[in-house]
Amino acid sequence: MKYMTSAEIREKYLSFFEEKGCKRWPSSSLIPDDPSLLLTSAGMVQFKPYFLQQKHLEAPYIGTTTVQKCVRTNDIDIIGTTGRHQSFFEMLGNFSFGEYFKEEMCAWAYEFSTEVLGLPAERLYFTVYLDDDETIEIWKKLGVPDDHISRLGEDDNFWRAGPTGPCGPCSEIYFDQGEDFGCGSPDCAPGCDCDRFLEYWNLVFTQYDGQEDGTFVPLPKKNIDTGMGLERIAAILQGVQSNYETDVLRSLVAVGEKLTGTTYGEDAAIDLSLRIMADHSRAVAFMIADGILPSNEGRGYVLRRLLRRAVMKGHLLGLDKPFLNDYVDEIVNLMGHVYPEIVENRELTRRVILSEEERFGSNLRQGRAFLDEALAELEGEVLPGDRAFTLHDTYGFPVEVTRELCDERGIEVDMEGFGRCMDEQRERARAANTKDAEAAWSTYGGVMNEILEAVGPTEFLGYTKNDAEARVLALVKDGVQVDVLEAGDEGRVVLDATPFYAEKGGQIGDAGVLAKDDAIVAVLDTKEPEKGLIAHTVKVESGRLSAGDAVHAAIDVPRRERIRRNHTATHILHWALREVLGDHVKQAGSYVADSRLRFDFTHFEAMTAEQIAEVERLANQKIMENHPVRAYETSLASAREAGVMALFGEKYGEFVRVLDIEGFSQELCGGTHVSATSEIGFVKITSETSVGANLRRIEAVTSFDALAYMNRVEAELKEAAESLRVPLFDVSERTASNMKTLKDLQTKLKRGREAVADDGINALLETAQTSAAGYPVVFGRMPEADAGQMRNMWDVLRARLGQPGAAVLATEKDGKPTLLAAGTPEAVEVGFDADAVIKAISGNIKGGGGGKAAMAQAGGKDASGIDAALQAARDMLL
Repeated sequence: MKYMTSAEIREKYLSFFEEKGCKRWPSSSLIPDDPSLLLTSAGMVQFKPYFLQQKHLEAPYIGTTTVQKCVRTNDIDIIGTTGRHQSFFEMLGNFSFGEYFKEEMCAWAYEFSTEVLGLPAERLYFTVYLDDDETIEIWKKLGVPDDHISRLGEDDNFWRAGPTGPCGPCSEIYFDQGEDFGCGSPDCAPGCDCDRFLEYWNLVFTQYDGQEDGTFVPLPKKNIDTGMGLERIAAILQGVQSNYETDVLRSLVAVGEKLTGTTYGEDAAIDLSLRIMADHSRAVAFMIADGILPSNEGRGYVLRRLLRRAVMKGHLLGLDKPFLNDYVDEIVNLMGHVYPEIVENRELTRRVILSEEERFGSNLRQGRAFLDEALAELEGEVLPGDRAFTLHDTYGFPVEVTRELCDERGIEVDMEGFGRCMDEQRERARAANTKDAEAAWSTYGGVMNEILEAVGPTEFLGYTKNDAEARVLALVKDGVQVDVLEAGDEGRVVLDATPFYAEKGGQIGDAGVLAKDDAIVAVLDTKEPEKGLIAHTVKVESGRLSAGDAVHAAIDVPRRERIRRNHTATHILHWALREVLGDHVKQAGSYVADSRLRFDFTHFEAMTAEQIAEVERLANQKIMENHPVRAYETSLASAREAGVMALFGEKYGEFVRVLDIEGFSQELCGGTHVSATSEIGFVKITSETSVGANLRRIEAVTSFDALAYMNRVEAELKEAAESLRVPLFDVSERTASNMKTLKDLQTKLKRGREAVADDGINALLETAQTSAAGYPVVFGRMPEADAGQMRNMWDVLRARLGQPGAAVLATEKDGKPTLLAAGTPEAVEVGFDADAVIKAISGNIKGGGGGKAAMAQAGGKDASGIDAALQAARDMLL
């Protein structure tokens, strides 16, 4: 076999299927279009509309071919322990949506494997589904001998989207790595758990529609869905035993070797850490470049967990400072020519990773504190498995680190209990993945999908028209397609063409009216339930609306104008934020309504008042300079070449719409906009807040809403000035003066309360009793007081005692008890120990605490135990 690099394999695959008539598609984002999926984990995800016949390839293409970046983490704890498991991988795939099927696919797979890749035919083995005789005969016609074909059951060779829906048999191709990789069993064959037969290509023949009764109905269009792991086939062609020894991953392992001063292959534990650091760093870099940011839920949690796991492995190898950006630089160098997004977002990726690594340092300290507390409470010499799991899951502590820390104190870890917790988590992850797979196909046969198949996509006229003549193509009421909507009915209407903008890209949908001679229908909202299909949410005000009716469709123009102003303002604010804060700022979400706008962006700290003011000044300067605004369509490739900014985390098709604000801003955007910046009037930022780690949000208003906002501010200011009896612009100064006066009064009030508390000191002194050691001890209960007031009380008591002594005091505030024990140096010298007293009596209030021999305190949960605590102190000291 000839050695091939990953880049060569990638290009040979795409070129081969291009020559067969497939269209080369770029990898889709790791954030799938389908909201039911957490991450893109297979090549077919972006082609769901084609598999469902909602969209169709243009002639002369017979299918598509891609190299898809994927992330899977349902078995995260296995990643790195074998040479085959990764969190990030590239999946080579080719797909047919009814144009070619088994005969062609099997022939091409055999041709590509033997002639293009040069794999020896005698080392190839094929598995098929139990009763798929058709595929067996195809392989035989291609020259595959009988003893190289195996039948396997449904678990291995039958694919289902869910309990019902698209499904079909699979055929997998294996490479025989030789007896040295095998288990030695005479029955060893493809499907065996050993490494001899390595599956590298899965061909899925989606030909049935599974029914609820378990039967299969042939699909009208039979589909092909294939997947070949690039790293796996690279391992075969490069003659190595592990994916981590292939060219790309081995280069990343080398980064770890350089950072840690270790050598891969000399120590199994070190090798494991180096593999995990290499794999996870690649997943992290690609996820951030696609718009995923660390968080505590969803895909952001997956990202955070991968990043922290890599950092912990680095810590095990002695790396106590941030290091992951060394991997980012090498990843960009190795893969940036294939995936331009990691180049474009390199600086942002580096900033996010550095921030998260520094933040994780704090978590490590919290995790150590959690472990210290767990060990302090431990009864026995075994840390429960659920505690070890909490450290693993919440704080990112690998269990081996927990074991090392426990070993230092002579404590074992309940690994069986930990294993049970891990199994439960894996089961939850697998269940979630199953639900995701089922949900991904849940629209199969849905009403909106059926309408799209029947009538095709809606023509959108709203870029140039506010109203238009249209025809009603479909009506939906209560989720069911109907022929008529009567007066008072609410439902959804699909037209052949519409000026109504459907909600997407952060911009809300249009409202307005559909009218005909005998009916008025209010359009309340507009959405796109299926890609390309615009549905109007309506209420029939009068008359009736029927399928086939001709209507006049008119948007609410004043509402649309306000939306347009706000949308263009988000682009201007984006530019201004980058000018003030830096190029790491990327849009991470937006909400554009008629009354306000919201703009989320990547940044690592709160903006100062001066920065907010400067962003606002720059934005209004551009608005008042009256720059022309135009939108045009072009190819995504041309837009990238022209330097047009793609929005962070956004997904685009082959053709895109560019918004060009002359002179300073070019961004991809499909929304509606003003024709000149002066139409916006002016913009006012109303707030700046955090919406998560490394994410900030500004909210703003424009035009009439900005004027109304400023009028409200002015009215509030005038009211405050009248109340304070000062000129309008002296309100701030007078308020500051009043606040200082109030603070002084509060201080005096506190001192007065403490003085009042002093009134009870004489009564306390009269209760003093002589201890067994001969010094007086005051036992008493104080009125409601805080810890500081109790210490003040001891200071006063000590001064009034006039001789060496001690005190044990108690109080209750807001239902929570507090105890204090204190003694003079002379009392301590003859045996008084405040710390020992507090620890002995605090159990009575269900609390704990401590301190030094001269003074100690405790808080608790049960105020009813105060008297018992004081009595316990008497018993101890008298």
